Amino acid sequence: MERKYLFVCVGGCVLAVVTMGIYSMLLFTSTFAFVLLMCLVDPGRIHPWAFGIQMLWQTFWHLVIQYREYCLHEPVSIRLFWAVSSLMLLTQRITSVSMDLQEKQVIFTFNASSKRKAHVMLLPVISYMFNFTTLLGGPLCSYRRFMSLMEGIKLNPPPCPLGVVFLKLIQVSLLEFLKYGFVVFMKHNIYDSSCSNILCGFLWIWSLALILRFQYYSHWRISECLNNAAGFGFWENSSGDASDWNGLSDGVLWTTEMSIRMSEFARRWNATTASWLRRLVYIRCGRFPLFMTFGFSLFWHGLHIGHFVGFLTWAATVKADYYVHRYLHPKLSSTWRKLLYTCLCWINTQMNITCVVIAIELRNISSLRLLTMTYTGLFPICNIILLVILLKVNTVY
Repeated sequence: MERKYLFVCVGGCVLAVVTMGIYSMLLFTSTFAFVLLMCLVDPGRIHPWAFGIQMLWQTFWHLVIQYREYCLHEPVSIRLFWAVSSLMLLTQRITSVSMDLQEKQVIFTFNASSKRKAHVMLLPVISYMFNFTTLLGGPLCSYRRFMSLMEGIKLNPPPCPLGVVFLKLIQVSLLEFLKYGFVVFMKHNIYDSSCSNILCGFLWIWSLALILRFQYYSHWRISECLNNAAGFGFWENSSGDASDWNGLSDGVLWTTEMSIRMSEFARRWNATTASWLRRLVYIRCGRFPLFMTFGFSLFWHGLHIGHFVGFLTWAATVKADYYVHRYLHPKLSSTWRKLLYTCLCWINTQMNITCVVIAIELRNISSLRLLTMTYTGLFPICNIILLVILLKVNTVY
């Protein structure tokens, strides 16, 4: 069993050095600091220390990137981008383990008699941090699930994943084909605010946001393929239902894009990260948990101007969706009203997410100009106005 953990760990370390070069030290430093905390700090108190140190280290490198981009106006090494992206994923794994230790879901004992075997106990943790299948692209898998998967590969091997991997690669090809089709459409229908109507602006900006989301869906599917090929992600249901290889998935295009509510989309988009944010922030916050969760998300993503606008808009539209749905849904008595309401909700969700994605992905002030030029920014503004009105109505009554 130790050889298996060592193989996963060494594979991840080699991958980090090859892809990130000297910047792989960002990951090695974080992991070393966390292992040191595990040895020195009481498990019940380790989470605040691990969380604080890791976020300070990650934010420092986010600010380094912004300083180089906006102050020095010099290109940033792609290796540094990969390192910081992997550092963000490492933050998820470190805080996930620290919360497990705090909540006593995972127990490590370091006493005089066990110090000799400390390397044996720490090897699974280090291999979890540097797992080559999730190092660059995720998704997040809990430490307990990682341990059960590693043990299950030996004790109860999963079925051959080649067929599933091949099918998912075909899905990736279809996603890339769809993305290419939208790119061609946008090149042949360049939006011009002086001669194009509002509907064309909506379709053009929606297509751009969909292309950006397609990149994520392809990335997540490729990550699933890598994990499945290595034997990870096979969930065998104890209830007797059909087992599948979708245990490590960050989102499915059809399910996510068909969401008719902002809250549904938020839960389904990047699902493992959404679950991590819920556990790390939402459940632990006594006041304003929704805005605190999205606020931390923008902090975790890098604090660009577009992140502030995008994540705060997302939080406000989710809140507005909750109040609007609670107010209108009881009034939907007939079938045609429910159908109309569903269609309008889907359009509203798509346009709000379009604004969020454009703001977050373009990151700078140009994204706000684009949303203003195409009038797409009116959708979240109208949602926020409705939220304010309904809040006042609830206060009066």
